[in-house]
Amino acid sequence: MIEVLLCSLVTILPDFLYRRFVQDKRIGRELTLYTVWYELRYGITACLGLTILLLTLILYFHPSTKSAITFYRTVPILPEGSGRVEEVYVRFQDKVTAGQPIFRLDSSTQEAARLTAERRVAEVDAATELARTELVGMDAKIAEAESAYQQAVEELDTKTELQRRDAGTVSQRELQKLKNIVDGRQAAVAAAIAGKQSVETQVSTLLPAQKASAEAALAQAQVDLDKTVVHAGVDGTLEQFTLRKGDIVNPLMRSAGVLIPTEAGRVGLVAGFNQLEAQVMKPGMIGEIVCISKPMTIIPAIVTSVQDLIAAGQVQLSDRLVDPRQVLSPGTITVYMEPLFAGGFDDVPPGSSCIANAYTDNHDRYGDPNLGAGQWLFLHAVDAVGVVHAIILRIQALLMPVKMLVLSGH
Repeated sequence: MIEVLLCSLVTILPDFLYRRFVQDKRIGRELTLYTVWYELRYGITACLGLTILLLTLILYFHPSTKSAITFYRTVPILPEGSGRVEEVYVRFQDKVTAGQPIFRLDSSTQEAARLTAERRVAEVDAATELARTELVGMDAKIAEAESAYQQAVEELDTKTELQRRDAGTVSQRELQKLKNIVDGRQAAVAAAIAGKQSVETQVSTLLPAQKASAEAALAQAQVDLDKTVVHAGVDGTLEQFTLRKGDIVNPLMRSAGVLIPTEAGRVGLVAGFNQLEAQVMKPGMIGEIVCISKPMTIIPAIVTSVQDLIAAGQVQLSDRLVDPRQVLSPGTITVYMEPLFAGGFDDVPPGSSCIANAYTDNHDRYGDPNLGAGQWLFLHAVDAVGVVHAIILRIQALLMPVKMLVLSGH
């Protein structure tokens, strides 16, 4: 509509002024509703042709879209487990920083588990001290066993020597008995040494392993206890946060609220351009943005990236084949745009709907020596149409408040 009005200013309006003031044709007589086409046929024809040419050049070389939104992400506030709320540290719409506690769940079970793990660690430490004390006692037992074994050996040697000198002095049965005593006391020495080695193994291997397991269980209990306190992951604002003490929170069924990151929606804009501009849209293109939430303000922007696929062709995993006829409307080319200057989106609320223009720039091609005269004129015409498109965007920015008031019924 705006394109037609602009074209009529340079075609129909001069034609009408010529008929009215130069040829002195009067409205209502020579210029009537029935004679308007014949009298203004040249202006109307030129207007239609210029409008079609202007729309063609604009839509292809200087694309525009009303499907531009400052998308932002939300962070659901969820604990890692279910539980009843014991304490709430913040309120609705509070500003929070990363790491700040938000609420705490009932932690009686986790505290009991941590206390049990602490007691287990203490038990292992006590068992280690006891084993070290037993080592001292095992040394004494080994010395005692060796002393008894040495005494038995000496007595056996004495009896054996007496029998050798006088066979009737010591009986064979008594010698056999002494040999059995020696073997028993030797086994006692070996048993004492083995007992000491067993205690040493406990002190050096078994008890440290048990302590490591107990400490791991204590660390796990501490982690479970820490999870009962939910912290903010990023800086942001709490929305829909109505949690109170006594509420039950389930990560699968009920969240505690939504955290809106501070930088959400203020970095860039996502725009969906017509597929016709797929060959024109390139990163680095200069553009302009005007948003409903900030009318009558043109925000210079730049295209940072262009998605190399169209979302309408996405196939989801299912047991049914996709019929192409089910895609009724063609998808758009997703383009990411950012403000050309820092702070361009500071006053634009996240989620705002905007109008985005992108302009094809041919200035770097004017110096090409191989450029023909026709090509040179065409490139200048394309860039001139970009100026017209920028004017149209400014007219839309001026009319946007009126349009929104009409649509809202005010």
